Amino acid sequence: MKLLPAAALALVAVLSLSGCQKTADAAFGQKVRAYLLEHPEVIEEAVQKLQEKKIANAADIAKAGLVKHRKALEQDPRDFVANPNGKITVVEFFDYRCGYCKTSAPEVVKIIQDNPDVRFVFKEFPIFGGESNLAAKVALTPAGKANGLALYQGFMGEKALDEAAIDRHLAAVGVDPAQAKAAGESAAINKQISDTHELAQALGIEGTPAFIVGDRMIPGADLPALRAAIAQAKAGDLKTIG
Repeated sequence: MKLLPAAALALVAVLSLSGCQKTADAAFGQKVRAYLLEHPEVIEEAVQKLQEKKIANAADIAKAGLVKHRKALEQDPRDFVANPNGKITVVEFFDYRCGYCKTSAPEVVKIIQDNPDVRFVFKEFPIFGGESNLAAKVALTPAGKANGLALYQGFMGEKALDEAAIDRHLAAVGVDPAQAKAAGESAAINKQISDTHELAQALGIEGTPAFIVGDRMIPGADLPALRAAIAQAKAGDLKTIG
């Protein structure tokens, strides 16, 4: 049976009843309870509407956060940026040992290669510890950032990224692994990673990957949504940096 306005009001009423009510209120509550028992779909619809409202509220909060933290997201000089002269900016929070990040990586590289007008900001966001931290730290060294895209592809291409693989990919681009690992322990790089974690927390980002295009956040490896957001930004339908 379709939910009627009266039924919706009845649901609110029954949920708001307290233990100390007048007899008439108690009788009304019994009628509401009987109706809900007969029509449990009313509760299901109400719960669905509540969930939709929560999602909408979360989106509004996230959007406000993107506006507030725009500079930290898009213009932090410490980050590696591909196509630095592009007019449209995409930001990715990622971990090199995240399976979904690995799935997304080839498409990320293709977007960068096919769209020189798209700035791609890489936010090193290691959430799995161990080799994730090590890979992020060496990638943030000056030598690492000078080979940023090659290391991104190499690290993401490893099914199980370990220290030997990190060393191998560093050596492949002409970076001394021992020197990179030593440089990666600098206070500045540790501070940058900490700042990125704080930024993610402020934006409600709890997992990887997470992409941001203008005022839109795309959680997870939703690559069609990412491409659509980029197309909208190019068409002027999304706010971007200028």
